[in-house]
Amino acid sequence: MLTVHHLEHSRSHRILWLLEELEVEYEFQSYPRNPKTQLAPKELRDLHPLGKAPIVTHDGEVWAESGAVIETLLDEFGEGRLRPAEGTPEFRRYRYWMHYAEGSAMAPLLLKTVFSELPKQGPALARPVLKAVAHTVDKEYIGGQVQLHVDYWEEELAERPFFAGEEFTAADIQMSFPVVGAVERAGVQGEYPKVRAYVERLKSRPAYQRAVEKGGPPV
Repeated sequence: MLTVHHLEHSRSHRILWLLEELEVEYEFQSYPRNPKTQLAPKELRDLHPLGKAPIVTHDGEVWAESGAVIETLLDEFGEGRLRPAEGTPEFRRYRYWMHYAEGSAMAPLLLKTVFSELPKQGPALARPVLKAVAHTVDKEYIGGQVQLHVDYWEEELAERPFFAGEEFTAADIQMSFPVVGAVERAGVQGEYPKVRAYVERLKSRPAYQRAVEKGGPPV
């Protein structure tokens, strides 16, 4: 049986969403974050040495890493759905966005999260200094990098409704985590009508809503 080991507010939302889109039966095991550190619990390390979600177990195998899990699930259960035909421009865009989501987009968003949490994690006496450092780093570097990526998404989504082309694909599921995170958590400045409309298109999908009902929001 296919089992999704889901961590709240994490990339594993992508896997729930994909399985709901494919209408594949699966078992669901949810894990809470540590309320102080916001890290995954040690129980996930019993499944995979890194202890990071998503983790999927199936017929004695353990699958990890969002992009790899998505591709494996499409190979096993997709039957040609949610992935453009190979050799087409849409497939090349699909492959690009599948890699870009974690390879480029997540780095500045992760830094923004880390530095926003830094003052809260330090000793009380050091918090004013840590807050000043975090603000400076965000202002001088991180914020501009986040903005750079959102500008890029706005340009791309002005050309087509979804990242690979006219049709919704698994690349949009992969991209949902950085895009929704940027819009809802990163304090993005500016209107960005194409990006915000894209987020609403994703959230309007019944499978997305079922995934949220089961595992909570992604961010």
